[in-house]
Amino acid sequence: MNTLDIELQRRQLLQAAGSFALVIGFNADAQAEAAEPKKYGADSMPGGTVDNPLVFVSIAADGTVTIVAHRAEMGTGVRTSLPMVVADEMEARWDRVKIVQAPADEARYGNQNVDGSRSVRHFFVPMRRVGAAARQMLEAAAAARWGVPLADVQAVQHEVLHRPTGRRLGYGELAADAARQPVPSADALRLKTPEQWKYIGKGRIGGTDMDAIVRGQAMFGMDARLPGMVYAVVARPPVVGGKLRKLDSSDALKVAGVLKVVEIPALQGPPAFQPLGGVAVVARNTWAAMQGRAALKIEWDDGPNASYESAAFRQAQSAAVKQAGTVVRNDGDAAKAMADAPPGRRHSAEYFVPHLAHATMEPPVATALVNDQGCEIWTSTQNPPAAQSGAAAALGLKPEQVKVNVLLLGGGFGRKSKPDYVTEAALVAKAMPGTPVKLVWSRDDDIHHGYYHAVSLDRLEAAVGDNGMPLAWLHRTAAPTITSLFAPGAKAAAPFETGMSATNMPFAVPHVRIERAEVEAHARIGWFRSVANIPHVFATQCFIDELAHHAKQDPLQYALALIGPPRKIDPSALSDRFNYSESPVEYPIDTGRMRAVVEAAARGARWGRKLPKGHGLGLAFAYSFVSYTATVVEVAVDAKGQVRVVSVDMALDCGPQVNPERIRAQMEGAAVMGLSLAFTGEISFEAGRVKQSNFHDYEVLRFAQSPRLIRTHLVGGDPKLPPGGVGEPPMPPVAPALVNAIFAASGRRVRDLPLRSL
Repeated sequence: MNTLDIELQRRQLLQAAGSFALVIGFNADAQAEAAEPKKYGADSMPGGTVDNPLVFVSIAADGTVTIVAHRAEMGTGVRTSLPMVVADEMEARWDRVKIVQAPADEARYGNQNVDGSRSVRHFFVPMRRVGAAARQMLEAAAAARWGVPLADVQAVQHEVLHRPTGRRLGYGELAADAARQPVPSADALRLKTPEQWKYIGKGRIGGTDMDAIVRGQAMFGMDARLPGMVYAVVARPPVVGGKLRKLDSSDALKVAGVLKVVEIPALQGPPAFQPLGGVAVVARNTWAAMQGRAALKIEWDDGPNASYESAAFRQAQSAAVKQAGTVVRNDGDAAKAMADAPPGRRHSAEYFVPHLAHATMEPPVATALVNDQGCEIWTSTQNPPAAQSGAAAALGLKPEQVKVNVLLLGGGFGRKSKPDYVTEAALVAKAMPGTPVKLVWSRDDDIHHGYYHAVSLDRLEAAVGDNGMPLAWLHRTAAPTITSLFAPGAKAAAPFETGMSATNMPFAVPHVRIERAEVEAHARIGWFRSVANIPHVFATQCFIDELAHHAKQDPLQYALALIGPPRKIDPSALSDRFNYSESPVEYPIDTGRMRAVVEAAARGARWGRKLPKGHGLGLAFAYSFVSYTATVVEVAVDAKGQVRVVSVDMALDCGPQVNPERIRAQMEGAAVMGLSLAFTGEISFEAGRVKQSNFHDYEVLRFAQSPRLIRTHLVGGDPKLPPGGVGEPPMPPVAPALVNAIFAASGRRVRDLPLRSL
């Protein structure tokens, strides 16, 4: 079958960003909203949804079915999960399926930006339609060849069967005829029932790339090799917004193997996905390039962010959350309820999360070749279209003149959807026409010059009643906003940021007030795995534990009482118009599902059992990326204050469980990453410069520090529900569950991260 083979101005922001995933759910303005129906899900994203089988599926004469994976693979298993959905619906035998990776081409494949835990969420149903359409086209081709009614034929595991006679034709025999069949319309598709699924939800399909990864044969961005390739590294301004004042490259050019020194223009205006500027050294190997860079004599103008100091900024944040901010949700009269409460029934606390670096195990890397025909790029990127458009703009080319080949990602976490490193490679390759240039970031480059998770300070206040439950709830949040990447002077959290576990707090509290404070960004603030859920969940879940302690109640029972009875809540009733870009009708906040994950994690940890001395259990939960997740951590704290994580129980309800093995893997990875950030994750600034530089001072969790036991509990799995996210949701509850467990074990309350030691 040959080719079956925001309150921000949205359009300006998207033009600047290429495809900035998290702002799509906002309205450009009321007039535009009235003029056209609001779009949700993939249809609200650049490229939208494509479900044409002629785009995604081809069948060779020998029966090999080739399925295109249009989303990048970074460990989530999407190169397996989405093709598996297609294969299941089209009744293809998995051992006869071949998967190929699509290049950047949103016009052909639909949205390709792998951010926001959206791959399966947005494309589970479209890929079902792709497979079902392919199956029906094969059946129609067989019926036509045999001259029999279509109702008498059925596709079964790579063959089409004529039921009355038992005649069979293989998919390869039917491929050419099937390709000429009309693609069925959406209302003519016959999707399988969940009972008919052979692969979806069964957990029987291993990762497509696992064998190659284990054998060292998989092709990550760092593995790209082209004939005649040279290597480049960049000396970048040490302060964001800085620029080159003076350069002497004579010593660098004397280093053996160094070929050229190339200046990269300083960034202009908001950072967006632009390179920071600086000086690239091109050499015959990476070592020579690094030695050449070390020999450069550079004088920098540090620019407007030279005075950025983490300690002073923390003080500014603390002052900001002690004052009234911009109200983003106001139910009842929280101020009056607070004022009326006796002093012993008013509680407050501040919670701090520092800047965090993505620190992917594979640092940013891209290989580019520029010649008379245009530019070709080989890279690990979560955002192929933005990589394509960014390189094209920098080179003065049309996007279609830039081909982006998408390789496996050695980690992403949001960093690799911001393709400044791809544009750097393209600019250096332009100075070396006809020669492939691999531009490599070292670990130090990655830590010093990344996009950082926002440093966040959240203040919670509550007035409680006779039963210890909140009558009033005030949450003020102060963090530099991601929108500062695209909008000059942006200081306050955008609706999508406050809509992550702040405004959409679904607890049974009569008086609620959520406010955002204004603080400036002095670094590149970028989305990070689970984004603003990290500080908001840390703050709210720690505060709930504190309120339970003040009320002398069990934290589990207190949390369930706060969630309240099972009910479905329209997110807009909570002043959340974001809801992760999903329809509030299809994706209401379901407190019944929230209760279920809390109870599942608690059961897994055997909450309520007698614990050894110095041990404690801590609970936290979240609604994150339209999934429900809860975590219970058990710790042991010794007399010296040393903390050992004994076990982690994680529960997740993401709706349909397409690939259970990958879901569990993402949960386990989130446990380790969440603990790592809680114990040691911190990026701090002095004189505008990042103080950390590598894994000796920006530590990640070592094997010996990891929990001995991580238990995962998949909850729900109702195939009638729309799918939720998986990659990001499990992480936010980990840190608060940890520190709540520490309090239970030791009586010591932790409100600032990283923990490091008690």
